[in-house]
Amino acid sequence: MKITLEDTGKKYNREWIFRNLSLEIKSPSSYVISGSNGSGKSTLLKTISGFETPSEGTISYQNDKLKHVVSPELIYKQVSYAAPYIDVFDEYTIQELFNFYCQLKPWKNGIDYKEFISIIELEKAKEKAIKNFSSGMKQRVKLGLAILSDCPILLLDEPTEGIQPSIILDIERAVQRIIKETGISVLLVEQHLHFVKQSSFYYAMQRGGIVSSGPTSSLSDTVIQEFLTVWFNAIIGHWK
Repeated sequence: MKITLEDTGKKYNREWIFRNLSLEIKSPSSYVISGSNGSGKSTLLKTISGFETPSEGTISYQNDKLKHVVSPELIYKQVSYAAPYIDVFDEYTIQELFNFYCQLKPWKNGIDYKEFISIIELEKAKEKAIKNFSSGMKQRVKLGLAILSDCPILLLDEPTEGIQPSIILDIERAVQRIIKETGISVLLVEQHLHFVKQSSFYYAMQRGGIVSSGPTSSLSDTVIQEFLTVWFNAIIGHWK
């Protein structure tokens, strides 16, 4: 699967969130988008996913296996997407939600409900409506639905948000294993530095533009300091 953006931009009313962005995402690999709050990362991911329509430029989706361009109306079948701001049907139990998703997309390795709830480690909550879950539990459900869906593109926005530190490493390992075993492409929006360094390529954003990019192996301390820790440094600096 290949996603190509050419001079793409998105605005709300008269305000441009990002503009003149050109980039390419190809399978199998992992990419991370990082930057300070308000730099346009999440809006870019929403636009790539098809949740938002670009205000200018183009986005094309090429499925190498099907050997044709995928129309934006059907991109949801090619993309799995998890983000803290995406709601699930919280009146459902996990099994009801799993059964609903079965109608939309296949599961990796044909996993069933018992395997699913075991993987996300929420067996004790199986009788509860999701609306009664903590934010971290809801995040686990969303990540499970996205990561375990059988799609060539996986989009994750802040996957470590609301997740206890002991599970973050498990998420990193799961993403890397899936890339290796299935040949999918993963695009993350993430600020957790260790998670960032696990990706193959990075894009650093600031004020709606890409200011630095390349293999994460070449990610310099200067880029990390300037674009990945801006808000923290500002707070620390205030108290010096």
